[in-house]
Amino acid sequence: MAAGPGDLPLEAVVMADIALVLMAVTAVVRLTGRLRQPPVIAEIVTGLLLGPSVLGLLPGELPDRLFPQDARPLLSAVAQFGLLLFMFLAGWEMDLTRLRGRRGAVTGLAALAMGVPFAAGLAAAALLYGRHAGGGTSATVFALYLATAFSITAFPVLARVITDSRLTGTRVGTVAMACAAAGDVLAWCALVLVVALSEATGPGRFLAVLGLTAAYGLVMLIAVRPALRALMRRAHTRAYSGSLLTVIASGVLLSAYATSWIGVHAIFGAFAFGLAMPRGLPEAHRRGAHRQVAAPLQRVAALLLPVFFIVTGLSVDVGALGWSGAVALALVLVTAVAGKLAGAVLPARLTGMTWREATGFGVLMNTRGLTEIVILDIGRQLHVISAEMFTMMVVMALVTTAMAGPVLHALGLTPPPRAPDPPVPAPAAAVAAARESTP
Repeated sequence: MAAGPGDLPLEAVVMADIALVLMAVTAVVRLTGRLRQPPVIAEIVTGLLLGPSVLGLLPGELPDRLFPQDARPLLSAVAQFGLLLFMFLAGWEMDLTRLRGRRGAVTGLAALAMGVPFAAGLAAAALLYGRHAGGGTSATVFALYLATAFSITAFPVLARVITDSRLTGTRVGTVAMACAAAGDVLAWCALVLVVALSEATGPGRFLAVLGLTAAYGLVMLIAVRPALRALMRRAHTRAYSGSLLTVIASGVLLSAYATSWIGVHAIFGAFAFGLAMPRGLPEAHRRGAHRQVAAPLQRVAALLLPVFFIVTGLSVDVGALGWSGAVALALVLVTAVAGKLAGAVLPARLTGMTWREATGFGVLMNTRGLTEIVILDIGRQLHVISAEMFTMMVVMALVTTAMAGPVLHALGLTPPPRAPDPPVPAPAAAVAAARESTP
């Protein structure tokens, strides 16, 4: 089928759209980087800029001309592939052994940092349900879904913020990473239940989905993980170890297919396959796995994920919210920020952190980033939330993630960059060299 100017083939239009997205994201990344923002902020902003929220304000219906309706299913397929790779890498990166030695404090902090915003989300859902739920969505499913969306912390984005803020190895950064890892596992489990509830046609179907999901998890743990460990160890010794990438990528896609068949979203399969990847390999095997599998897939995901944000941005129209939407947006922002801070700051202070450290911990746990957008996209696809609710939650994800870097800097938690060693004057260098050469 043809589409676009001059009746170009649809595939050509999609290729041009992807090129436009990549160039736009590259330009915005340069700008947001100066504002202490991670790349995900640039990708979300680019999606909003090229969608009806900004570009749609200009005459000529530019979003529809640049991204025709016929091209969007193909763009969505490309975006989903990049998203599956990202979720696999996120699952692989989520090493729960980091919780060892801190389980007591981390368990309590993680539970409160997720539980308090979850409760706040339930309260907000009671106020937002009538107008902002998707058609046919029950109050229970809407409330559980929205509460889960409010409670999430974006583990991959959090790791990037901690690295960029030079908090790696500090008490705040270490505890935040551990709590986010534990909280995200709980959040994904809760989301599986919500998706199963929304998709089930009755109690029997809901129980069947839960049973199949549990069986799937056992297969991944008992059969797939040992097979992956053996494969990675053998592949390391073979000259044609490049086939490992093909096997792993195929496994990600097949796992995504399996969870789709069960009745939960495909991203859960990709994420679970990442969790099933073996840990504790010998150093040589670990480096080989990163070089042969992780690094190539990271590059592919980095190229394709911006397309996901464009597909998302095309469904976001901030200008269509109106005054009533502005009030609801304010409620969403207050609930999101206050819920996370209330659930994180005071408990962190009680564990021995200073008020400044505890506040920084709360700000870190408030970052939602890409993980939130993924969860929102699931709700949009399943029609659990309305288009207006989707827009408000995307804005919330943008605000809560963007505020992390500047607030951490304002709190003074960001260490100053290490000053380079002063150059050694030439005469002193010559004297030192002469001393070293003197027997």
